[in-house]
Amino acid sequence: MKPKTRLQKEVARLSKRLPELTATQKAYAFRHCFEHYAVKRANGTNICTECGHSWKSEHDLADTVCGCTCPHCGMELKALRTRKSVFSENEYFSIVTTCKQYQVIRFFFVKSRYKAGQPAEYAIYEVVQRWIAPDGRTTTVARLRGMSVFYYDQWVEYSDMEIRKNGELRAYDINPVCIYPRHQRFIPELKRNGFKGNCHNIQPFKLFTAILSDSRAETLLKAGQYSMLRHYIRSSFDMGRYWASVKICIRNGYTIPDGSMWCDTVDLLRHFGKDSNSPKYVCPTDLKAEHDRLSHKRNKQTEREKLEERIRQAEKHEKAYSKLKGRFFGIAFTDGTLQVRVLESVVEFAAEGTELHHCVFSNSYFLEKNSLILSATIDGKRIETVEVSLKTLEVVQSRGLHNSNTEYHDRIVNLVNSNMNLIRERINAAA
Repeated sequence: MKPKTRLQKEVARLSKRLPELTATQKAYAFRHCFEHYAVKRANGTNICTECGHSWKSEHDLADTVCGCTCPHCGMELKALRTRKSVFSENEYFSIVTTCKQYQVIRFFFVKSRYKAGQPAEYAIYEVVQRWIAPDGRTTTVARLRGMSVFYYDQWVEYSDMEIRKNGELRAYDINPVCIYPRHQRFIPELKRNGFKGNCHNIQPFKLFTAILSDSRAETLLKAGQYSMLRHYIRSSFDMGRYWASVKICIRNGYTIPDGSMWCDTVDLLRHFGKDSNSPKYVCPTDLKAEHDRLSHKRNKQTEREKLEERIRQAEKHEKAYSKLKGRFFGIAFTDGTLQVRVLESVVEFAAEGTELHHCVFSNSYFLEKNSLILSATIDGKRIETVEVSLKTLEVVQSRGLHNSNTEYHDRIVNLVNSNMNLIRERINAAA
């Protein structure tokens, strides 16, 4: 793409002045971007994928946790039992530097090829440069990529490094496996905005652009709210909804331990009408415990709302159910612990299905002509829901929570079978 703006033209010119990788930088990339293996053969021979040296060891390397060191080249190796002879991997290496007034992050595509018995072969070339101006504006210089969207690293190696469109930035959003730790340079504006050399497990490009262009991200960094900053940058949510509560935390010296969980907690507090600007609520001593308490409370409320809605729906079918099964109402029996009784209203079906999380209500069992539904309880607590066939007078199914069988399942089925004559008597009486 031909540079059009003043910023693009300056970046395109400065990009050509960036130095080539040094031999030390290349060696670091080759060493740290990949796993290096000691290939274990069936005959006990170990082969170093780095230098090709082979040797035999007294113990089985594949059973060791820490691997070994090649006796020839000194490379730390990870034991690998395989019959493969050729390995190839691709990774990304990054350098953080500056050029004139710009922060620059350079990305290099690193390729490795290992063949048993031969020294490793490596290749590295630059594919992307992310340029960040002091005000947070960004420009990307990169090579062409292949047309397929399914392959992340299809670079056209011999294409030119040129300015690329902002609309293609996701294609250049690279997370390198290795960042060169030496001689890193940063523009003064980053240091002014709170950056002290630690990215706090955030991609440098995203962190730098955030703190240079967003005052809230800058404040979070300076206040040490790293978890909240990480959540903000990664999730790109509307921080305005939480900013007043965040400032309350900062003012009260409260460090948010988990940004995502804290935001969920604030949302729950608002749902229940609590003051989200009160330190009492937004600075909990145990965030997880408070989050779990509110989540449980919200879930119970949701269940109540579902039940109320089901009851409203159920009321429409009460007459039909009473007409179909009214002759069985009043049937109940017990073995001293278990109590079993016929459900006598559609509202009871709704409550049964909601509490045990099965489909006795949603699948309209109350309208099934040849089914009779009973509820087995202990001290008023629902245990299982029993379906009896009015054609065969057999238990078709008995389901507990989430359709599972409880420890009382066989006992419930036997109790219903032993009292099946009560149902038979009602059928005969109505004949």
